[in-house]
Amino acid sequence: MERIWIITIAVLIFLAINFLYYKGMNGYVKKAFGKKWLTVYGNKVYFWQSSIFVSIAGTALIMFFLKWINVLPF
Repeated sequence: MERIWIITIAVLIFLAINFLYYKGMNGYVKKAFGKKWLTVYGNKVYFWQSSIFVSIAGTALIMFFLKWINVLPF
């Protein structure tokens, strides 16, 4: 049962980091490159690929930090 909670926590952390990255970078990209930049398919893929990479790395770091301070028992 605790494995389900660990996976749920990891998914929630991933989604939270992804949402924060999207909100922060979407405005920056529109300001720096223009509104049309994200309408091109290749640019969208690059944006979401970087978003997923940052979210995975951030989730891994937070999960290992939670393990290190003995909050998660895995």
